[in-house]
Amino acid sequence: MKIAIFGTVFSENFNKYIQHLVKKLESEKIDIIIESSFYEFLSERLRFHSQIETFNSSTNLLVEKTDILLSVGGDGTLLKATSFVNKTNIPIMGINTGRLGFISSIPPDQIDEAINDLIRGNYSINQRTLLELHTENNLFQNKNFALNEVAIVKKDTSSMIKIDAFINDEFLNTYWADGLIVATPTGSTGYSLSCGGPIIMPGTDNFVITPIAQHNLNVRPIVIDSNSIIKLKVEDRDKLALVTLDSCSRAFDSSVELTIKKADFTINLIEPEGNTFSSTIRHKLMWGLDKRN
Repeated sequence: MKIAIFGTVFSENFNKYIQHLVKKLESEKIDIIIESSFYEFLSERLRFHSQIETFNSSTNLLVEKTDILLSVGGDGTLLKATSFVNKTNIPIMGINTGRLGFISSIPPDQIDEAINDLIRGNYSINQRTLLELHTENNLFQNKNFALNEVAIVKKDTSSMIKIDAFINDEFLNTYWADGLIVATPTGSTGYSLSCGGPIIMPGTDNFVITPIAQHNLNVRPIVIDSNSIIKLKVEDRDKLALVTLDSCSRAFDSSVELTIKKADFTINLIEPEGNTFSSTIRHKLMWGLDKRN
């Protein structure tokens, strides 16, 4: 088995957990390949007893016949990891050294159990839908997909922007707001949730459109079929707005029409035994817990 590791910088109190991860993989005779910049960070903090290969693209992962990618960090790190996995179908498991961690949900103190589950095959693969953005000027080139959301926001602190939204070429609504979020079920626990959007179970084939600080309070989030094609036209006094794909953003001229639809590939997330979406949101959101004592 070959396991790739991608991550971002973490505080010293996580050193012992990531060192244990490396030791565990080495003791199980698992080949390790680490993203090159993350390896530079790790090599100053950890000890390696085996030869470590590095990668910097999805092509490297395919050539090296990688079986699984481990994302070390928070949800934002796992979102960045999708750009390496891309269309390779390599499954991702997230080890959480960040804060909340909805999709990067394995706590550092459960690394042993998680790796044992990987070795024994005690896990399921959860296919997550992505969004794809199309514009005439190809703003994001060939990295035009998002696992969480596509968000359109005003570029500065000036007045709100106006966004006309169309679903399958039928006019839906004009939003006067600070912006608009189109989120996948995976992204429904992120930016959309903080703006009042609903939580959507993965695999339900829906997207949610959620306004950001809307002027008309009777305008609410709306859930739509994931096969819908969404077109957005923006009007802004400064003629510029921002569009973000997960954590990557671009400024664009408000004359540019944005077309958003379901991507033609999915991202495979690993769910070890007992680590389901339902259990994650119960734990992270503390559902059903009496905090009065």
